Amino acid sequence: MQKSTQASLAIELLSWDDVRYFLCLARSGSLSAAARQLAVEHSTVARRIGALEAVIQLRLFDRLPRGWQLTDEGKTLLEAAERIELEAHAFGRAIQGMTALQGTVRLSAPPALSNHFLMPLMAQRHKQWEGIQLDLVGEVRTANLHRRDADLALRLSRPEEPGLMARHLGSAGYGLYGSPRWKRVARAKRQYVGYGEALQGGPHRGWLAQCAEGQGYVLTVSDFSILHQACQAGLGLTILPHFIARKDAGLVEFDSGLEPLQRELWLTMHPDLRRSPRVQRIAELLTHIVQEQQALLA
Repeated sequence: MQKSTQASLAIELLSWDDVRYFLCLARSGSLSAAARQLAVEHSTVARRIGALEAVIQLRLFDRLPRGWQLTDEGKTLLEAAERIELEAHAFGRAIQGMTALQGTVRLSAPPALSNHFLMPLMAQRHKQWEGIQLDLVGEVRTANLHRRDADLALRLSRPEEPGLMARHLGSAGYGLYGSPRWKRVARAKRQYVGYGEALQGGPHRGWLAQCAEGQGYVLTVSDFSILHQACQAGLGLTILPHFIARKDAGLVEFDSGLEPLQRELWLTMHPDLRRSPRVQRIAELLTHIVQEQQALLA
């Protein structure tokens, strides 16, 4: 009876940190991957999970040679842990929504937009968000706003996740660009630079394939900055966003013979943050920048 009472008291003392370690290892499947995400040593992850299992007197993971795999008990607890995660993040957003203008705002955006469009223009307007620490994350993946991967996300398509607020800001256009020397080369003999794996999620890949008319690519890359450099070097033609290529006097736009390629720009946030002064300040600034720069973007 005493042992059961002690176990019950220990379980009541479990913290959100215990759940966080459990979720991270369950999703990643390996100590090293979980350690990287949690910014700790892999031995720390193993120790924390072992301590958690001892407290609740359940084995949550099978230690296999190729990774840590959830046991049936672990799978049963995973759904409950994810609910706790959502509530913890909701609590954090509620706090942020009631705090002052000073603080951090994490903004997720595609790398090309972050590097070539947002960063230069945000830097010019630093006085408008003075006191806010802006964490600008350029990433290909879609940030999960329910899990607080970011406070705001600038996306190239309308968000499909339920429960989020989304504002249509404008559109971003793309064109076929290259060195002027390709103007002197017959269309059938032109070279093209293609998209690597990381850039194959959008409509650009199919549009470029139509422009190339079945020709193989002399190079494929997974970053718009490298695509831009390849064009500058005269390696071939490729599809680039107007906001990158139009600012480069060494590139010219070619007639693709196709309908113009446009992608919508959407700003997304969780409703819990709509009253946060600092999140709203950054959201308003982004809206103004995109609307002001539509001639460059579209």
